[in-house]
This record gives sequence, structure tokens and C-alpha cells, in this order.
Amino acid sequence: ILFDFYELGLGNPIGISAEQAKGLGDLLDEVVKHLPKTSEQAEKDEGKLKIAVVGRPNAGKSSIVNKILGEDRVVVSNVAGTTRDAIDTAVEIEGQKYIFTDTAGIRRKSKVDDEIEKYSVMRAKMAIERSDVCVIMIDATSGFTEQDSKVAGLAMEQGKAAIIAVNKWDLVEKDGKTMDSYRKSLMKDFSFMPFAPIIFISAKTGQRVEKLLAAVDEVYANASFRVPTGELNDLIGDAVRMQEPPSYLGRRMRVFFSSQVGICPPLFVLHVNSEDLLHFSYQRYLENTIRRAYDFSGTPIKIVVREKKDDEE
Repeated sequence: ILFDFYELGLGNPIGISAEQAKGLGDLLDEVVKHLPKTSEQAEKDEGKLKIAVVGRPNAGKSSIVNKILGEDRVVVSNVAGTTRDAIDTAVEIEGQKYIFTDTAGIRRKSKVDDEIEKYSVMRAKMAIERSDVCVIMIDATSGFTEQDSKVAGLAMEQGKAAIIAVNKWDLVEKDGKTMDSYRKSLMKDFSFMPFAPIIFISAKTGQRVEKLLAAVDEVYANASFRVPTGELNDLIGDAVRMQEPPSYLGRRMRVFFSSQVGICPPLFVLHVNSEDLLHFSYQRYLENTIRRAYDFSGTPIKIVVREKKDDEE
């Protein structure tokens, strides 16, 4: 029977048995031959800004990707769960190359009741992990839900630059104060990521879509920014003199030296006399000090302390 498949002209057929696991190794070996090497794919993606569009099902993720691309490349439907896999689409806009990843809507765990959807959620999480910027889509007609907070939390855990995009704004009845009140409400709901800009858009009409794309460029630039070491030490030194760290059991944290050692997200290291003396409230004070001095809107920043050893000069 196997020889009959040669008539298809598709190369050498591989006989397998899923039940008895026969021939699966040969099949996988053949599949791997046709996959791009990781280094090759990395070279292709180099210089491209990777954007993951995430959110609950039916928030308009596929619609906004199509609107930005200017054509219907991903399937759009009112039926929640239409997008099952993370779909990468490359595009160049005004000289900047992007890769937009339209992800499956992330539901509550209690709603994820089949293997396909579990895989879809896993792929969405992987898309967040390899992205440069996350666009968190909110359905303006249904408002904020706990699941929106969990989706945003995934981006926070990965240290990703993020934008909150409130979609379907054209369907909301408005007066002169609607946007301000909606924004204030969302700022409370997303109090754990106050740095994320909030943009009200409509994928259907194209309202403010160009602002969303501009915000993507801006937050990525902020996430990639490096503070000169001299300026950072002056800034932290002044902040410590203005407000000393709280004392603990008669001891007080002393900051000897500060430096930024990473980007995306910006990572700052403080060399101190004792790692145990940094209180979370003082860490927040230092973060706010850095944010007031430099524009890190749209990106989380991390501050860690490193104890200065006796043999360090």
C-alpha cells in the first residue's frame, strides 16, 4: 500500500503507526531537516521590532493587526477563540521593520477545557516571552476584568514594555468626560503597572491606530535607553541625601556606587553595604526618582542591590 503514495510525486513516503509509535522517529528526522536553524531565524528577525498583541478572546486582537497591516492577513470573527495559534506577520512601515504576533485569547484556567486551547494559551505566553513590546487589548464595551489583569501580569513577569489599548472605543457612548473617567478607572485597575500608557482605539474605524504604532516605537526606545553611569550616580546620591534609607536594628543602607547593567527592561544595580537593608518602600522611592529624571514610560525598570565585599575597592 505504501508504494501507491509514490504516485503523488511528493518524495519518499514514510510509514508510521501512531498507536504503536512506529516510524515516528523517521518522520521527525525528516521534519527537522526542513526547519530553519535557530541562528538562521535569529538573523532573519534581527533588526525587527517584535510586538505581541495579547488579551482576552474577542477583544479585537486580529482586527487591529489587520488594520495596521492594511490587509486581512489573519482571520477575524465574532466567535471567541477563532485564533488558535500565535501568528507572526512581518511588515515594514516607514522604514521600520516589525513582526506582529496575533495571539490566541487567554481565558481563565477554568475555561481552558480542551488540549488545543491549552496549547494556544501556551503559545500566547511564548509570544509574550520573545516579544519586545506587548500590546494588551481591552474590550471597551465589556470593560476591565480580572483576566485582563492576569494577561498584563504575564507581560510584567517577563519585564516587557507594554501598552494598554482600549479597543472598540467607537461603540462606547461618550460625553466630554468619558475618556478621562475611563482612563482613571483603568489606572486603578492596572495600578501594578502605572508606567503603561493607555490608548483608546478602534480597529474597525482606524481611530488612533497610528498613535498606537507611534507608542510602540516610543516605549521600546524607552526600554532600550541607558542612563550614563556618572549621571546615575549623581542622581542616586542626591536622592539618598534628600531622603535617607530607613534604619533597621540600628543599621542603615549605604549606597557606594550605581550602574545600569541591562536594558529591556532597564536594570540598575546598587552596590551597598548590606543587601538586607533595602526596604521595598525605599526601592519604590528610588524607582520614582529615576522615572522623574528619565522617560521610562511604557517599560518596567528593575533595581537590585549587590553587597560590596571587603576586598572590593
